[in-house]
Amino acid sequence: MKIKQLRIAGFGPYKDEQHIDFERFDDDGIFLITGKTGAGKSSLLDAICFALYSSVPRYDGTQSRLRSDYCETGDPTFVELEFTVNGTSYRVRRSPEYDRPKARGTGTTPQKATAELSRLAGGVWEGIAARPVDVAHELDDILGLTKDQFLQVILLAQNRFQQFLLAKNDERQAVLRTLFGTKRFEQMELALVTRSKDLAARLDSSAGSLKSQAALAAGLVQHDAPSEPALAWFDEILAGLTDAHASAAEAATVADAEFSTADAEHRALQDLRRRQLRRDSALSTLETFEAQTGVIEADREALARARRASSVWAHVAARRGAESAHLRAIETESQKTEAYLGLLDSAADSDADTDPDTLGVIIDELARSLGTLQSVLSDERALPRLTAEVERCTQAHAARAVDVTTAATRVAELPSQLDAVADELKKVRVTAADLPEAKARVARLEVARAAAQRAATLDRKLTEARFTEKDASAAHLAAATHLDELFSARLNGHAAELASALVAGDACAVCGSTEHPQPASWDGAEVSEADITEARAVVQARRADLETATLAAQDLATRLASEQARAESKPLDEIDAELADATVLLVELETADEQVAELEATHDALRTRLDTAKETLTALRSDLDGAARDLADATTRLEETRSVVADNRGGFDSVAERAEELEQRLEAARDLLEATSVTRMRQDALAAATEILAAQLAENGFADEAAVDSARRGAAEIEAMDVRVREFDNAVASARSTLADPELADLPGDLVDLAPAANLGAETRDIRDSALKAASSLAERLDQLSVIVRRVRAEQEASAQLREEYDRVRALASAVQGNEPNTKRMRLETYVLAAQLEEIVTAANARLATMTSGRYTLQHDDSVQYRNTRSGLGLAILDEHTGRARPTHSLSGGETFLASLALALGLAEVVTNQAGGITLDTLFIDEGFGSLDGDTLEIAMSTLDSLRSGGRTIGLISHVDAMKEQIHAKLRIEVTDSGASRVAMSTAPTQLELA
Repeated sequence: MKIKQLRIAGFGPYKDEQHIDFERFDDDGIFLITGKTGAGKSSLLDAICFALYSSVPRYDGTQSRLRSDYCETGDPTFVELEFTVNGTSYRVRRSPEYDRPKARGTGTTPQKATAELSRLAGGVWEGIAARPVDVAHELDDILGLTKDQFLQVILLAQNRFQQFLLAKNDERQAVLRTLFGTKRFEQMELALVTRSKDLAARLDSSAGSLKSQAALAAGLVQHDAPSEPALAWFDEILAGLTDAHASAAEAATVADAEFSTADAEHRALQDLRRRQLRRDSALSTLETFEAQTGVIEADREALARARRASSVWAHVAARRGAESAHLRAIETESQKTEAYLGLLDSAADSDADTDPDTLGVIIDELARSLGTLQSVLSDERALPRLTAEVERCTQAHAARAVDVTTAATRVAELPSQLDAVADELKKVRVTAADLPEAKARVARLEVARAAAQRAATLDRKLTEARFTEKDASAAHLAAATHLDELFSARLNGHAAELASALVAGDACAVCGSTEHPQPASWDGAEVSEADITEARAVVQARRADLETATLAAQDLATRLASEQARAESKPLDEIDAELADATVLLVELETADEQVAELEATHDALRTRLDTAKETLTALRSDLDGAARDLADATTRLEETRSVVADNRGGFDSVAERAEELEQRLEAARDLLEATSVTRMRQDALAAATEILAAQLAENGFADEAAVDSARRGAAEIEAMDVRVREFDNAVASARSTLADPELADLPGDLVDLAPAANLGAETRDIRDSALKAASSLAERLDQLSVIVRRVRAEQEASAQLREEYDRVRALASAVQGNEPNTKRMRLETYVLAAQLEEIVTAANARLATMTSGRYTLQHDDSVQYRNTRSGLGLAILDEHTGRARPTHSLSGGETFLASLALALGLAEVVTNQAGGITLDTLFIDEGFGSLDGDTLEIAMSTLDSLRSGGRTIGLISHVDAMKEQIHAKLRIEVTDSGASRVAMSTAPTQLELA
């Protein structure tokens, strides 16, 4: 990668656009970036980093601070970088986010960040991406380096590479993790630990579940559960309950067969009695209805006349309605005539003709007159508005004059306020630098604290859940025991009942024996089927409660282990203490940052107010001239409208009164014309209805309307007669059809007796029900026990696999955490990074041997540290003069610089090799040379000079005078009289340097 061109404007201390052509230094190989402290040397490196990664290490998270404080309202802020990767030239241009004045009104609005990326192809720049997010994705693929890797291998900032040499084990690990992306190994370690804890919790849960299942099984067979239940015990009790159920099922089958025989005989007798009753009922019905024949025939004749009268009645009602409507129309016409004549102007008009043709002519004349007045009515209604407009224009003209005077005063006062705020802003800007880091630390501690609180709550809930599970198990066992006791009592009661019916010498109904040496007896309470059903429901409910409690306890145990891992196994009070300290620091930094933002906003607001005040004054003067023109126009429109209205009033006080009188006369004339037309229509309708009625009377055999009235019946009476006739016909037909049914032929005359067969069926049913209930109870308990045994067998198989997996995962998690059997006490991530560090040390020693004449050699130290501190990433320095290795911090300042430089160059070589073999044709080193004596400086310069091989260009930032004398190619940063900086380049000694 080679940096070729850099353009910046409005960035850091650079107000005006600066162009830096790094290719001018290609022949020299090494150039010096020099200038006063604070002039902006490091800001050039910031600009390169911002162009490639949209952030600057010194201002991470605060892009708005990148804009130069020297910029004025319209000045641009951008960075444009041209670079080459693998022979292809690219150009990236970025602008940071900052606040700019609003286009309208006062105040500021955010200017969004922008980015563009182009590629040089055939001498023409072609666009690749034009949004910040797309540019970032494209640059990731092109560069192959993260921002931290770029800063470590190309931009070596002040003391950054010395920190890596002198860092502690964990600090060096943090740097290497960022460069080589090994965070995933730490996450793998955490995943193994979490998995180990989850497996342990599942093993504990499995053991508790086995004991719970044993308690359930013991309750079903009324045995005590063993303290350490095994699968053989479950199989044994299952076999015993299976045999008992088989015996009960066989007894139930015999009882059911006896009941089926008795029940079939009873149903046959029931069917014979049903047919006898059906025959007798049909004979009785036929005799009753045949006695009503005369009455029904009279109803049949009256029903026919009523239906004919109903069809004619609609025409009678139509004629009477037409007659009534004709009379109402005559009355309405008379009223409308009177109303119309009452609106005429004189006695002569009162005798006016009101025939339809004359009324039509009058209506047309009145409509034309009203149409003529419509436009004049609009003018009359506009008079108040036009008068108000004249008043408004007068007031507006006076107000504009006052505004012009006020605006002129404001323009004269604002410059002095702007200067005072600018001085205060310079004093406050240095206070808030660590705000992003403080926010991140508070966020991490808050997450850990929430997890610790949830873990404490879950621990209490888990204890309560274990007690709940124990209580649920005891309740289930008690309910199952009670159900078995009820079954026993029920069976004993049935046995005693059978024994009480035994007679010496008669056969027993159960076993057939004629001897009864020991008849059963029972003096306990009677148990009903409802008692059994209720007890069985209680057992099922208690079993559901137990399963719910067991699942709840298992879930809480899993969640507790997860939350403890999130809290990093720290107690809550320790996390609270760390969070309190971090919060205090965060509040302090936020306060400082808010003060800077408030002053910046105030300064920008004052500048904007001054510009706005000047624009406002110009606009107000223009508005004053416009107000004068508006006042003259409004006055002219008012006078013209008043003249038109006066000419059209006639003999009325207003045009509106005249129009209202004409509208009343027009409406009355239209109403009278409509009433005359309705009267003629109603007369025609009456004649037509009278003619139709006469035809209908003749057709249906009625002499007149009175005959129709006489034959009419109400709907309810018609319906009643119709129902009586139809019921009579249907009943007679039904009775005759029933008697003709073959099923009723040859039946005995007397009804059969059902009592003996019914008694026998009831006795055999009770015996069968008792046997079936006994078998059902055993079947239910057998099903429940079978489910438990299958569940226990599955859990035993799963538990063995779980134990094997737990032993394997626990050993692996311990090893990757650096615990036994890991004798190096080296974590997995550290082990991977140690291999990377060995490569870095090898590459660094190739240069360190030259710089120290073979005296010093860097060594990778992976020995176990004091008090078993984590190891693996240590560094030591071997002194060939003594033959002993010693800590790196024992080196002198110059030696430390040389070792750090060699280590940084070695690190750069390894990182670039692993980033796809990208070549580094440009390297920047910021400060660090001041601690070297003359000879050591010469060695360092010789080493840097050797890096120029292959066309590499090296930029150095330093204040050392000896370097200024040795390096003729310079990039000078100068501070102008305004305080802003500018860049000057030279590739040969100046006259002053030659002297």
